[in-house]
Amino acid sequence: MWYVIEGRDAPDALEHRRGVRAAHLARLELLRDQGRLLLAGACPAIDAADPGPAGFSGSVVVAEFGSVQEAREWADGDPYLEAGVYSGVEVRPFNRVLP
Repeated sequence: MWYVIEGRDAPDALEHRRGVRAAHLARLELLRDQGRLLLAGACPAIDAADPGPAGFSGSVVVAEFGSVQEAREWADGDPYLEAGVYSGVEVRPFNRVLP
C-alpha cells in the first residue's frame, strides 16, 4: 500500500537540513530504485521554488510499504528526523487514483 510521510521542519532547520541532505536523499533513491517511490520533495516556506534563507516548512514522501508500521519505522529512521530538521513526522495511508 502507498503511504504519505509528511515531515514538518523545526524552526531554523535550514542549516541542519543542508548538513544531512545527502543521507536523506540516499534513502529516497533506494526506494526509487526498488520501484517503491511515487514522489518526494520539499515544501518551500514561501511561495518560491528556491526559498533562499526562508527555508522549508517540511517535506512530503509518497512511497509503498507493506504496512503502516513499516512506513512508520522507515520514517523514524530518516536522517532529517534524527538531526532535528523535522519537529515531527506524520504517516498516513494513501489511495493512489491518478496517474
